[in-house]
Amino acid sequence: MTLTIWFSLLLISMLGAMSPGPSLATVAKHTLSGRRINGIAAAWAHSIGIGIYAFITVIGLAVVLQQSPVVFKAISYLGAAYLAYLGYGALRSTGGIAAKLESGEQVTLLESAKEGLLISLLNPKIALFFLALFSQFVAAGNTPIDKAIIVITPIIIDGLWYTLISCLLSAPKIVDKLRSKAQWIDRLSGVVLILLALRVVFYA
Repeated sequence: MTLTIWFSLLLISMLGAMSPGPSLATVAKHTLSGRRINGIAAAWAHSIGIGIYAFITVIGLAVVLQQSPVVFKAISYLGAAYLAYLGYGALRSTGGIAAKLESGEQVTLLESAKEGLLISLLNPKIALFFLALFSQFVAAGNTPIDKAIIVITPIIIDGLWYTLISCLLSAPKIVDKLRSKAQWIDRLSGVVLILLALRVVFYA
């Protein structure tokens, strides 16, 4: 796997982690209702769920690529369509990434970790996102090391992003600044996702 391909994987993993949704709301809830460590526990438990999806998707797509390149290409195009859909939704977003933040009741570290894991495992959109994400990288990474990189990269990015969210929520002034720029963050994410979708279409 070349550095350029890995950078594309890194970028789209970041956008996937930053996308507003129940995962962000869950980590924020546990940070605000408990302590910073509660949010971090939820964050890394969530990343474990991401890793499970990533591993299953890589193995499945590798089998499809080997047995039927035509089906693999069809999956790539469907993935591109889904990335474009996510990008369009981000461009039209009015709530911003801060709009999903919620508070809740006091919880234990185990409860925070459990909910972080379940929110990733039980979210079907994550499975769709990985199909869209990995269909363009599996063909470029044939060795076991490449496949390991494809799986490990989103795990680390996901854990670090939600750890950052937990830290930011401990500093109200930073959260206010993030909220004020949230729509611009969404719009930038939307443009990048659409460009990545076009890349899949023209290079699949």
